Amino acid sequence: MRIAQVAPLAEAVPPKFYGGTERVVSWLTEELVRQGHDVTLFASGDSETSAKLVACCPEGLRLAGIRDHVASHLAMLYHLRRRADEFDVIHFHIDLLQYPLFEDLNHKCVTTLHGRLDVPDFMPVYRTFTGMPLVSISDHQRGPMPENANWLQTIHHGLPAENCRFSAKPKDGGYLAFLGRISPEKRPDRAIEIAKAAGVKLKIAAKVDKADQDYWDEVIEPMTHHPLVEYIGEINEDQKHDFLGNALALAFPIDWPEPFGLVMIEAMSAGTPVIAWRNGSVPEVIKDGVSGVVVESMEEAIAAVKTCKAMSREGVRRYFETRFTASVMARSYVAAYESLLAGDADAIKIPGLTLGAAAALNGATNGAAHPVLRAV
Repeated sequence: MRIAQVAPLAEAVPPKFYGGTERVVSWLTEELVRQGHDVTLFASGDSETSAKLVACCPEGLRLAGIRDHVASHLAMLYHLRRRADEFDVIHFHIDLLQYPLFEDLNHKCVTTLHGRLDVPDFMPVYRTFTGMPLVSISDHQRGPMPENANWLQTIHHGLPAENCRFSAKPKDGGYLAFLGRISPEKRPDRAIEIAKAAGVKLKIAAKVDKADQDYWDEVIEPMTHHPLVEYIGEINEDQKHDFLGNALALAFPIDWPEPFGLVMIEAMSAGTPVIAWRNGSVPEVIKDGVSGVVVESMEEAIAAVKTCKAMSREGVRRYFETRFTASVMARSYVAAYESLLAGDADAIKIPGLTLGAAAALNGATNGAAHPVLRAV
């Protein structure tokens, strides 16, 4: 299958530091190549891939200091559109700029929505362009979307089985780990309070965006002066292996509808159980008592530290291998692509097509290599 993967340009693929979407795009692209598909990656020029790379800007825009990314993405979409006939499937990971430009190619396009969908500012696009086949990264993520959104499938993220190496036993008894981004909805303050109450060390490996600088300065930074708390800062992929593998548990105390939570499966890959608040995708990702503990209060979270110490790390790893590897993810996407190209009735919609026109087209193309059309 000839597949175009269209990545965000904010970070390289894979990212140098923080960048969950770009990391998933990398894992998916490499696994599709490994499985024998002809993959072209549209991404920043400093990306590293075994696929054919189309460099759409010299380097990831965030680290290059470019604040507004719209112009670069529009230029990428222009060049992709001119080459659209070269691909059987065009897979977007860039939210919604592609909707109007590729509306007539919905029969070969799919968009994975990687972020939260409860943002009112985006709804005019979601309500207007209802033909784009969509993949959600959790069932919970779909909640805020219009009823006529064209969902193709839910596909959970997966990572290479060797990416975060299994660690049978944390060094020195381990610590609680907090990994990702300092922001109010990620609740690092909860992680700090859990560690203090449980009497265990907490290590925080996270970046601070400019938008969250005041929250860091005024709320979190003063809390890091406790002897049990260590702030490390942003870490790279190689550092992440040991950081997660030597933790007794990952603290995931979110206070928002997390669409997926990639760090949860990274921890599970290392055999490290997760203490996670029952929000967003958490109940879909964590099997309570097997790969972690799902909690709803500080009291439950503090008690979960002891539970995680006794949990089988081998069991955590086995659960990860059955559900969240890159090979599982890629096979699911290939099945979705095949469903799309086969013209499944629920997968293809042409906006504005009347019921009569749809019936005529379906009859005219019966038996031909053309997707079944559904009026909307």
